[in-house]
Amino acid sequence: MKLAPACACGIDVHAHVVPERFPPYLGRGTPSPWPETAPAPDANGLCHRHVLVGGKHYRTVSEKCWSAPRRLADFGAMGLAHQVLSPMPELLSYWLALADAQGLIRFLNEQTAAICADSGGRLLGLAAVPLQDVDVAIAELRHAVEALGLVGVELGSNVNGRPLGDPHFEPFFAACVALDVPVFVHALKPAGMDRLVGPAALQQVLAYPTDVGLAAASVITGGLLLRQPTLRIAFSHGGGTLAMLLPRLQQGWQVFPALAGSIEQAPREQARRMFFDTLVFDAPTLRHLVDSFGATQLMLGTDHPFNFHERQPVGRLAEAGFDTTTRDALAFGNARRFLGRRSAAAWQETA
Repeated sequence: MKLAPACACGIDVHAHVVPERFPPYLGRGTPSPWPETAPAPDANGLCHRHVLVGGKHYRTVSEKCWSAPRRLADFGAMGLAHQVLSPMPELLSYWLALADAQGLIRFLNEQTAAICADSGGRLLGLAAVPLQDVDVAIAELRHAVEALGLVGVELGSNVNGRPLGDPHFEPFFAACVALDVPVFVHALKPAGMDRLVGPAALQQVLAYPTDVGLAAASVITGGLLLRQPTLRIAFSHGGGTLAMLLPRLQQGWQVFPALAGSIEQAPREQARRMFFDTLVFDAPTLRHLVDSFGATQLMLGTDHPFNFHERQPVGRLAEAGFDTTTRDALAFGNARRFLGRRSAAAWQETA
């Protein structure tokens, strides 16, 4: 069913960028699983490219991934005024040797900044960082926001299997607070793939939400927001499974002394301090997320321009039946608050 957008005011915080080409591998010794692209024939007039990682096909993408004009052409039907771009998660490179990851991530951040600069203020960018080394990640974050003008950072839902709630990452999150940088967490290399029966696409469809839910839960059980109370952190895919896990975690906190002793604040209260996107493809589920997390904590998300994306994000809010105040908060108000001062110029330019 086609959902007409109620306005052209939306801010989409979950959209991706992929460079048209990658630099050749310049490292030493055995090459890492380095990304590259190759032409992909298309009969519809769009330029498509295959993304290869370590020589193996990963995904085929259109020029909307690297062309600002092509991307902006979709905004009217989607009801969007702005989009926040983050790298395709498979490019975050936590598994690469540090020197290789540094070079690739710097290239990605420069490419993200370039497409945003070509958009007339309608596109904003999130940085990637090599979080396998916290100190190097902090240095790259500082460069990305201060030199390149990116407005936040994208993190994977785990770093080589290590949950984001692990105290090991505390200095990085403290740096985000000091720089006033919001954090957007996207599913990456999810756990549980061995439990799925079917084609590889089930990773995106089923395993991604599971890993995001676990990542968000780790932030709660690890007490990150109690130690960094001004951190603005958001989770993709509606927080994945968290909305369903939260009542069990809340009840467990009330029943098990060990949980009450290790989690200092009620899980439900902590969850309502985090942000989540609306990328759930379903109006009743969207209403449940607002009931679970609050109307102040949800922001538009689409996964644009990949094929598996929400095509009418603002129309979905209308379908859910929200009142005007709630709809405006989800469409743009909450995103402005989440993104903060580094994005303020974009709102003024298109007001």
